[in-house]
Amino acid sequence: MSSALARYESFLVAHVSTISSLESSLRSITWILPGRFKDAELASEALSAILNVMSMYHDTLLARVAQTDPKYKPLIPSSAHTRYTRAWCEKDARYKWAARALELIRFTELFMEMGLRRKVSRKTRWRGIVFLEVIKALLRIVLLRITRRPLVSPPIPEREFDPENLPAGSDTSSPTLAPSSPPSSLPSTPDHLKNNHIPLPPHPLLTPPPPAHSPIPVEEFLLPKALTTASIKAPTSLVKPLASPKEWLSEVIYHIRPLVYAIMLSSGRKDSKPLMTALAMELLALNLRRVPTQSSALERSEYARRDRDILWYLLRGSIWDTWTRPKLEGFANRTAHTPLIGVFGALLKDWIPLIDEYYYCM
Repeated sequence: MSSALARYESFLVAHVSTISSLESSLRSITWILPGRFKDAELASEALSAILNVMSMYHDTLLARVAQTDPKYKPLIPSSAHTRYTRAWCEKDARYKWAARALELIRFTELFMEMGLRRKVSRKTRWRGIVFLEVIKALLRIVLLRITRRPLVSPPIPEREFDPENLPAGSDTSSPTLAPSSPPSSLPSTPDHLKNNHIPLPPHPLLTPPPPAHSPIPVEEFLLPKALTTASIKAPTSLVKPLASPKEWLSEVIYHIRPLVYAIMLSSGRKDSKPLMTALAMELLALNLRRVPTQSSALERSEYARRDRDILWYLLRGSIWDTWTRPKLEGFANRTAHTPLIGVFGALLKDWIPLIDEYYYCM
């Protein structure tokens, strides 16, 4: 088994650009499959889950190859998020596996819900959803307990480099497979070129003009290249620890909110109480959380992402039933015969039933 895995890793590194292009193409197909044939949404989500899991494995492998390859030099330094999450993955094995498990559940939760909907009763399906939310809440609390800092999303490093920038013919073609042949030597210089040491004089017509004075001030040119305070901080110090019970309470409320919402929906409530409860917990966590300093760029970006995620409540509960869905259906019907925009409206119309039927669709 290890030999087969090593051969696959070697194949991945050797054909990384082709595999990356294939992943991107297949991911685009998952957006247009729903509504095309019977159980098309199940096939689409199965493909999406497989691609996400494989991409997570590929990202882990390629990051390992890039770190161990002396020939690889990134064009830009790693982001604060990548430095922070990678540092915690390397520092604590519990963090690494809890974060990977959390991402694995996120990649496959909708596919599991689709399978439960086709095989079991509604009550059993909601028990499965609540069970997944319990596991996710426990994993988040474990990560919170290990780091003692606000959690960032995603909790694992993301791919930030172009796979095509990996050096070809690297000596470390696979972290688990030794190179099968030594690197080839540089080709020798032909005999008729060995004595060409005197260059020809430049022709006036082929000589480029002298560079004009750059209109960009020196400060603007040097500022992006300068080190910031985040660049010299220890990676695990990019987010400050939680310092007060109020800050801890804010994080705990935020991370158990989906569990509370799923439990209230599993009881079969049709009113707006589950949605209002979850929204109230979201706003309470927002008011209790601390205000990050200007130097805490990673924490500020995480809080900005959480604030944007409040818009997803437009696709939940009574807000979706009474306001958002009628608006989207009206847009899809009005643009049905409009060139280009009608394609988007048709895709939107295919996705609306999925939002109605599945908890994890959005």
